[in-house]
Amino acid sequence: MTAGVRLRPPRASDERIVRAAHREMARDDGFDFALGLAPAMSWPEYLATLENLRRGINLPAGIVPETFLLATAGDEVIGRVSIRHTLNDYLRRRGGHIGYAVLRQYRRCGYGTQILRRSIPIAREVGIGDILVTCDDTNTGSQRIIESCGGRLESTPTWSDGTLIRRYWIS
Repeated sequence: MTAGVRLRPPRASDERIVRAAHREMARDDGFDFALGLAPAMSWPEYLATLENLRRGINLPAGIVPETFLLATAGDEVIGRVSIRHTLNDYLRRRGGHIGYAVLRQYRRCGYGTQILRRSIPIAREVGIGDILVTCDDTNTGSQRIIESCGGRLESTPTWSDGTLIRRYWIS
């Protein structure tokens, strides 16, 4: 079922589905699907911003180079991944090198594992050796995904809001 998962950059034709996923994930899960997408931003501007982020051009303060990809199965967008090429203090503590999301209707189907698994070689291509992946301690689905992809738990520190963060390394 998940063998057909592909990771690819967003295209001009993806605007409607990405904006819908962005609204849905913000409403249901409290975080962004399309990182850095503002409601008033034009789609061509957003795509150019993603390319600049990938290349490390005109980065805002506190932002590191990253590769943002959509996860697809057939013609359906099922999720996304952000591969951060380096870590800043925040990412070192909470975000890690790879952040992924699966749209609600595609969860518990093995897609998260395939997204993370397919992200690892891309992280290696941009020069990341040991890969840090984090998740909230209450997110048992992500824990299983990360562990099935070779993640080894390093620690579970407490974030400033009291949330326990599980820090995994994939060698």
